[in-house]
Amino acid sequence: MAVAWAFVAAMRPRQWIKNLLVFAGVVYAGQLTQFQVFLKVTLAFLLFCALSGVIYVINDIFDLEQDRHHPKKKLRPIASGRLPIRVAWVAAIIIGLTSLVLSFVVSKEFGFCALVYAVLMSAYSFGLKEIVILDILIVAIGFVLRAYAGTQAIHLAKITPWFLSCILFLALFIAICKRRHELLLLNEQAQHHRAVLRDYSPGFLDQMISATTAAALLSYTLWAVAETQPAFRGMILTVPFVVYGIFRYLFLVYHRSEGGAPEVMFLTDRSLLINTILWIAVVMILIYRHPLLEWLPIAGSL
Repeated sequence: MAVAWAFVAAMRPRQWIKNLLVFAGVVYAGQLTQFQVFLKVTLAFLLFCALSGVIYVINDIFDLEQDRHHPKKKLRPIASGRLPIRVAWVAAIIIGLTSLVLSFVVSKEFGFCALVYAVLMSAYSFGLKEIVILDILIVAIGFVLRAYAGTQAIHLAKITPWFLSCILFLALFIAICKRRHELLLLNEQAQHHRAVLRDYSPGFLDQMISATTAAALLSYTLWAVAETQPAFRGMILTVPFVVYGIFRYLFLVYHRSEGGAPEVMFLTDRSLLINTILWIAVVMILIYRHPLLEWLPIAGSL
């Protein structure tokens, strides 16, 4: 039983919050309230949780020695020895293959997205993570695949390039902030934990953060303005929440030396959490045409 719980911990359930991106396209298409659609996308979400969990296990197996040099990651099940490597491999293969088979049951297109995600992330664990710039780009593409896969689970045809661009640049922004945190936290030991960190410098990462910040804000704003469907005409109202969220994240990264665990930051920082909840609320009201819209002074133009 202890080994089973160790394997579940190795799959990092706390990280599964990232897989909520599977719902993004369905939410923006205004179809989340359809029961059959909701069930199908929920299954897609669970399958991505299983797949991403397996990738985390595989990654921890290959990062065993590096994780033992990290002050926090050395406590992970595999690095600490609580989860035997052989057990981890067997369970990961069984769960991974089962999840891929079930993904094709959801839909052929979703199954293909899941397969591409699994192959790409496995390649990342096997060596692509040691190639500077490509390492963070692959992580960001993984987020885009999550969002795109959710739309393919229900055969959603219309996906705007700006929608995918927003996700790409926001994911790049978070991934680069994480690299910066690791580099500053570990100092001389950084390259022992993650070999690619020897090719990064704080100044270079700061420039990349500036570029992705601008790209993320611009792509989101253009998406909010350019989308012409009736349900989206008020999306410009959500831009201030995105601006505040990104700037708050930068504040936490630069003034509180955070950024190593994005999922923790979004759940523990009160300002960031409240802002995210308000952003979700406004998005849902706008897209699903809540009666509250009638009270807005600009309701006639939405």
